[in-house]
Amino acid sequence: MSALAVITTVGSHDEAQALAKALVERKLAACVQISAIDSVFHWQDAVQSEPEYRLLCKTTDERYPALEHAILALHSYDLPAICALRLDPIYAPFADWIAAET
Repeated sequence: MSALAVITTVGSHDEAQALAKALVERKLAACVQISAIDSVFHWQDAVQSEPEYRLLCKTTDERYPALEHAILALHSYDLPAICALRLDPIYAPFADWIAAET
């Protein structure tokens, strides 16, 4: 089992809360942290600047496909950012908790 941190962004705090709750309730993520951020990005032939909310989801590589599917189903963006980082090294008891909760 490998622990992952999966990152996505949404446009509102309400959407961030709803998505985080759905992922945790479905046991796709053990924990989701929400942070307010400012994003600058290229979209539709122009540089955009928007406030967003970053979700950092702790999960396992085994649960990643289902988590990605859920994010795509629940997300309001046409092209949501979804990326995963391996948490390695990781404190073993924390990794065990992630595995137990997902």
